[in-house]
Amino acid sequence: MQHITDQLDAAYAQPGLHWLTDEAEHERALAYLTSGTGYQLTLYDESTRYVLLTYPAGATA
Repeated sequence: MQHITDQLDAAYAQPGLHWLTDEAEHERALAYLTSGTGYQLTLYDESTRYVLLTYPAGATA
């Protein structure tokens, strides 16, 4: 995540930087994964959208 936020302008990087320290959101992501559901986070700037997806081992997208 830090690699992506480093490439974005400060205003666009804020959601990703917030996510890095958001323990409640980390818990929500873990709850999704432990229930067998994937987790998605989308960051964007003026011309690019970064969609970060993670799925539990053995799950299909």
